Amino acid sequence: MASSIRSAAARATEYEFRHLLLSRDTSRSAARKLLTEHAEYGRWELARLRRFPDGTRRVTLRRKILRVRRSLSPVDT
Repeated sequence: MASSIRSAAARATEYEFRHLLLSRDTSRSAARKLLTEHAEYGRWELARLRRFPDGTRRVTLRRKILRVRRSLSPVDT
């Protein structure tokens, strides 16, 4: 039962995606620095990195969409 609850919560998680295309002239250290900055300051995580035969890299980043729910009822005045 606990695993079904956990899997239902995992399916309910929504993500926002960002796609980056890095040219073949981008060094590994520059790419690492760019991805680290996105992770630290934008709360992005690496979802997929694909490298093509011509040397370009397609990077897919994702982050959770945080839904804010109202916790207090309106105050009657």
